[in-house]
Amino acid sequence: MSEEKVYTQNLIEVDDELMDDIRDLIASRSDFLIKNILNDLYPADIAHIINRLEFEEGDYLFSLLSTEDAGKVIVELDDNHREHFLETLKSQTISEIVEELPTDEATDIVGELTKEKAEAVLEELSDEDSSDLQELLRYDANTAGGIMQKEVITVHKNDTVKKAVHIVRKMAREDGENVQKHYFIFVVDDDGTLVGILPISNLIFLSPNRRIYKVMQKDFISVTTDVDQEEVARLFKKYNLVSLPVVDFRGRLAGKIMVDDVVDVLQEEHDEDVAKMIGSHTEELESRSPWQIAMLRLPWVMITLLIQLLAGVVVHQFNETLSKVLLLASFMPIISAISGNTGLQSAAIVVRGIALGTIDLSKWWIPVIRQLKTTMLIGVACGFVLGVIGALWYGKVLFGIIVGLSMFISINISGLIGTSTPMLSKSFGFDPAITAGPFETAFQDVIGITIFLSIATLMLHWL
Repeated sequence: MSEEKVYTQNLIEVDDELMDDIRDLIASRSDFLIKNILNDLYPADIAHIINRLEFEEGDYLFSLLSTEDAGKVIVELDDNHREHFLETLKSQTISEIVEELPTDEATDIVGELTKEKAEAVLEELSDEDSSDLQELLRYDANTAGGIMQKEVITVHKNDTVKKAVHIVRKMAREDGENVQKHYFIFVVDDDGTLVGILPISNLIFLSPNRRIYKVMQKDFISVTTDVDQEEVARLFKKYNLVSLPVVDFRGRLAGKIMVDDVVDVLQEEHDEDVAKMIGSHTEELESRSPWQIAMLRLPWVMITLLIQLLAGVVVHQFNETLSKVLLLASFMPIISAISGNTGLQSAAIVVRGIALGTIDLSKWWIPVIRQLKTTMLIGVACGFVLGVIGALWYGKVLFGIIVGLSMFISINISGLIGTSTPMLSKSFGFDPAITAGPFETAFQDVIGITIFLSIATLMLHWL
C-alpha cells in the first residue's frame, strides 16, 4: 500500500526535530526566531506544539502570539492545556481573546471558566458581545442553540439587492476574513422571522433594484434551538449543507450552524460512542493520570463483573452435566466468545445506523431481519466448523451436533439481542451506545453458556 502524504506549501512540518529546536529556542528566549517559525504554521499546528510542551514552556510560547492568533490556537488545544491557560490567564486577557473568536467558539471558552471568572470576562466585553454570549450560554451545549453562532448577515425582505450588496461590503470592510465564511444572506420580516435565504454568490447576477423577497429562496431547511446536535449533523449529511439557520420557537432567526462545527460534533459523538462501547469514557481519550483513568473505568468494570457472575451461577447449576462430560467445559468459552462478538458487531452496526439516521425506528423490523439473515449465515458456518471439531475430538457425531447447534442458536440469539437492544434503548430515551457496550456483551456470554449447557443436558443420555 502506498504511503499517503499531505503537502503544504511554505509550511514547516511539526516533527521531533522541530520540537527540540523550539524547546532550545524557548530556553534561550529567542523570541524573534520563535515568531518566525510560528508565522509559517497553522493555528492547529501551533496548538499541537503547545500540547507537546511542558506547561511552563507552553506559557512562554503562547505569550508570543498576537491576540488574534491566541484565540485561534486556544480552541485547538487539548483539554488539559486549554484548562491550564483558562485557569492561569487573567480575565482581561481572556476577554481580549474571546472578542477575536466567533460567538460559538467564544461561548465554549467562557463555558469552561469558573462562574466568578466567567462573570469577570463577560463584564470586560462590550454590551452586545456579552449579551450574545449570555444568550448562547443558556442553551444546552449538545443542542443546535449550543453549537450555533450569532454572526449572520440579515436583510429585510423588502430591501433591494443593492442594499444587500452594501451590507455585505460593509461587513467585509469590518471583518474581511470571517465574511468569507458566510454562504447565505438570511431574509427576515418585521418581526425578525426567517422567511427566506439568498446565496451571497447570487447577488452579482441580480439587478440592483430587485426586491429581496422576489429573488430569495422560500424553501429552506432550518432547525429550532432545542434540536439535538446529532440530528443537526444528520441533516448536514443528508442534504449536503454548508450552513444551517437556527430559529427560536416563534420562527425568529437566532443564529446559524456551519459545516465545520458539525465536523466537530461528529468527531465528538464518535469518540463518545467508542468510549461507551468499550466501557470507558471520552475523558480517557485525553491525557489523564493512571488513577483518574482507573476511576473512570472502574464503575463499568464492576457492573460487568456482577453480570458475568451470572455465568458462574449458570455453570454451577449444570455441574452434573459437566461432571459427566468434562469436554463440554472446553467449548463453553468458545461459544460464549463467538456469540458475544457477533452480538457486539450487530449492535455496533445498529448504533452507527441510528447515529447517521439510516435506521428508522418506526420500521424496526428491517434491520432486525437483515441482521438475522447475516447471523444465520455466520451461525451455519461457525456451527458446522465447531461441530466437526467437537465430533472428531469426542469421537461421537452427537457431541458435534450438540456444540454445533449450540453455536448456531447462540449466535442468532446474540445477533437478535445486539440488533434490538440499541433500538429499544433509543426508543426509551437512553443512549444506545451504552447498552451496546460491555453490559450487552456480558449478557450475551451468559446466554451462550446457558443455551450450550441446556442443550447438552437434554441430549446427555444419548451420549
